[in-house]
Amino acid sequence: MKRQPSGELLWGVIVETEAYCQSEPACHGYRRRTPSNETLFGEPGRFYVYVSYGIHHCVNVVTHKDNWANGVLLRAVALPAEPERVAAGPALLTRRFGIHCSHDATTSNPAQGLWIAPRPSALAFLAVGDLIQTSRIGLSQGQELPWRWYLRTSRSVSRRARGDRSPRPQEALVISWAWGFSLPQAKLP
Repeated sequence: MKRQPSGELLWGVIVETEAYCQSEPACHGYRRRTPSNETLFGEPGRFYVYVSYGIHHCVNVVTHKDNWANGVLLRAVALPAEPERVAAGPALLTRRFGIHCSHDATTSNPAQGLWIAPRPSALAFLAVGDLIQTSRIGLSQGQELPWRWYLRTSRSVSRRARGDRSPRPQEALVISWAWGFSLPQAKLP
């Protein structure tokens, strides 16, 4: 995910996401379409930004199709040369990238200053086995659905699944300005 505020480039690797669908109660579009959730029903590829608990911004990418509420919440991003957990959680992520309600309904587009880029070739070694699929967190309904994914080798994940310990620093994926990414030093299981 990249953002270009006043010419400066801020980027990182999305390491945790969570999915939502209109057919389940945790989705903002579950009950009905309203002015506040209109973007979630819109064209795929747009950002759906909302305020949680009256104070925190959260950002989803609208997915699937028009007129059906589907989105993927961006839960955590690993950034180069910054503390591991600076964007480890939806509110920390939006705060670090300066994402707020004015970004709602915008498309993922470099011309608009906020976009999601394709996975860099330096991360081509990552496979499905490098992802943990688990239940969603922080919900009162629908938390049993296994619709959260995170990168096992990242130390920037907001919360790990029970029994999954954070990798040791020498085993973790390290995001680097110089190469884009550096590989873990140790062989991962």
